[in-house]
Amino acid sequence: MALVKERSTGKARSSDPLFVEILAKFYRGLGDPTRLRILEHLLEGEKNVGELVSLLGSPQGRVSSHLACLRQCGFVTVRTEGRLAYYRVSDPRVARILEIGRAMVQENAARIFACTRT
Repeated sequence: MALVKERSTGKARSSDPLFVEILAKFYRGLGDPTRLRILEHLLEGEKNVGELVSLLGSPQGRVSSHLACLRQCGFVTVRTEGRLAYYRVSDPRVARILEIGRAMVQENAARIFACTRT
């Protein structure tokens, strides 16, 4: 799948409908409270599913499903050790994305809470 790229910069163009659709999917990957909580825990260091289940208080199947989503979108990577799979944040920019989101929410919490269009 090739995205239309600007000739001068080599970057995908935000006016390309396919690029915009993929970008929206990228943000939807972050659009679940459990996935955000998983990422916050993984920013502290890699964890296996059992550890995340304990930290989140969520069923193993639910945590695994969210990890699969985060992995498919490129937010986390997995390493296996014997029968255990250890997950970690795949890119340091994930921390920056979450940091920017936290700052924007702190500055706009009342308006975001009142928003009825999401």
